[in-house]
Amino acid sequence: MESAATSRSTTKRLMQSSVHASNKAIAAYARNGDLRSALKVFDAMPRPNTVSWNSLLAGYARKPRRLAEALSLFARIPRPDVVSYNTLLSCHLLNADLRGARRLFDAMPLRDVASWNTLLSGLARVGAMDEVRQLFSEMPQKNPVSWNAIVSGFAGAGDMALAEEYFHRAPQKSDVVLWTAMISGYMDAGNVAKAQELFDAMPVRNLVSWNAVLAGYVKNNRPEDGLKHFQKMIESAVVRPNPSTLSSALLGCSNLSALTLGKQIHQLAHKMPLILDSTVGTSLMSMYCKCGDLDDARALFSEIQAKDVVTWNAMISGFAQHGFGTKAIQLFNEMRNDGVDPNGITFVAVLSACNHAGLLELGIQYFESMKKDYHVEPESDHYSCMVDILCRAGSLGKAVDLIRSMPLKPHPAVFGTLLGACRIHKKLEFAEFAAQRLVELDPQSAEAYVQLANVYASVNRWEDVSRVRKFMKQNGIIKMPGYSWIELKGIFHEFRSGDRIHPQLDLIHQKLSEMEKRMKAAGYVPNLAFDLHDVREDQKEQMLMRHSERLAIAFGLINTSHWITLRIFKNLRVCGDCHNAAKFISLIEERDIILRDTTRFHHFSNGSCSCKDYW
Repeated sequence: MESAATSRSTTKRLMQSSVHASNKAIAAYARNGDLRSALKVFDAMPRPNTVSWNSLLAGYARKPRRLAEALSLFARIPRPDVVSYNTLLSCHLLNADLRGARRLFDAMPLRDVASWNTLLSGLARVGAMDEVRQLFSEMPQKNPVSWNAIVSGFAGAGDMALAEEYFHRAPQKSDVVLWTAMISGYMDAGNVAKAQELFDAMPVRNLVSWNAVLAGYVKNNRPEDGLKHFQKMIESAVVRPNPSTLSSALLGCSNLSALTLGKQIHQLAHKMPLILDSTVGTSLMSMYCKCGDLDDARALFSEIQAKDVVTWNAMISGFAQHGFGTKAIQLFNEMRNDGVDPNGITFVAVLSACNHAGLLELGIQYFESMKKDYHVEPESDHYSCMVDILCRAGSLGKAVDLIRSMPLKPHPAVFGTLLGACRIHKKLEFAEFAAQRLVELDPQSAEAYVQLANVYASVNRWEDVSRVRKFMKQNGIIKMPGYSWIELKGIFHEFRSGDRIHPQLDLIHQKLSEMEKRMKAAGYVPNLAFDLHDVREDQKEQMLMRHSERLAIAFGLINTSHWITLRIFKNLRVCGDCHNAAKFISLIEERDIILRDTTRFHHFSNGSCSCKDYW
């Protein structure tokens, strides 16, 4: 028969085992954000220990706006230890309660290095770098986490001089976190050369450091260099890419319109497999939309099971960019029916859709309902969309009234939009107003002067055109040159108006001359108003025929099979005559052409365009 002592020992072991199992369950639930289940387990425990309390408290510490409940829970802990205090400290910092965090820290009966690091990291995260520096100097003991926190803090705040100072003072010279913080800081500051120098000198690299240099190049408008690093990373096979890697690489593809590489990344995502990750799926959709492949974007969208607001926004934006306004609005309604709340980005996409489809009244309706029905405050991008909607509808006076009544400072794009509309509608008074305001916002803005010169040219005021161009030359204001490009077998072919250097130029001109005859036979009449040079009409006609987008189209026709859709990209807005010419080319060549300019995509097929000439 079992003795009483043995029985008590067995009972104690069972109770300890039960407490241990309960603590594990509480920690797991809290880690996953399921506080309700964590509380249920905790409340069922006959005698929770300090670990139980701390595990539950850690769940609240991970949740913003739950500070009051965390404080109440902390007050009930019978014997709080240093872990309890550190957990509550991180909870204060998550809610940006710096005063409360400092008060708690000063009142702590015991502090370990984790206590100091928790406060140090929290202050650095919110940019309180004077306090960080003071606290760091007071620390009785420092470890790698301390050095990483102060270097990351100064790098994140953009103070690379002090980040560099602490980086060189840090005893852990090969710490990858330290090096990566410096690389990210220099990339954020736009000092790409210094970031690359550090990356090359790193004693050890990990996935985070590769991601930092890739994302940094894309952020600094150097996607080609970012994608070169991505390819090196894949070829080295030292680290496996994660969703963040693929997302940055796909953004680089989007910026370059590199559809071939984007498709290769899609295949890589399938192999890994990362295709089920929502970030990767949404990035792929966005890439396909921005590279002119709407069909593959739609197919991906239908495959994604759990669609969040980012996923819906990407597809609605895609339809809007490609001029399918009605489909974009239908998708917006589906999104609402699916119980997903729209945000500011959703409404930029919806207003853009109304803009490109000429849905003036519906655009006004959505703009007014943003704040009233969805509590989304209109921002600069929403006002820009509304100004564009009004300008395209010819209501320039209403557009100017809206600009003058804006509760926030107008973005330069607002005045650029108004200037472009003034050229089309020949409204000189509004053009001079818009140009003046654009110059006030950005004195070196070439757009303001170029657009104003274009408006003067449209009404044959050539002396004023000369005056504006002379002013630009005297003040070193350089116009961005227009160019178009096409990707063929992974190689980009770039063209400028009147190009003289492409190796196939003779064949391209021959193709253009041949097409010009056939286009005119089909009814094409050049609109000489779109050539803004003061030259003879026959010269204007030849200049129009050598615009960069036509050179790119001719090159594509020469070098691809007749069933291949041509995808042309332009860094400026396509001119009206080139738009008309592309319709005729799609008819006589029996070829689909997709042309993206700075405003939208145009899908040309069988002599018509998806924009229905409303653009």
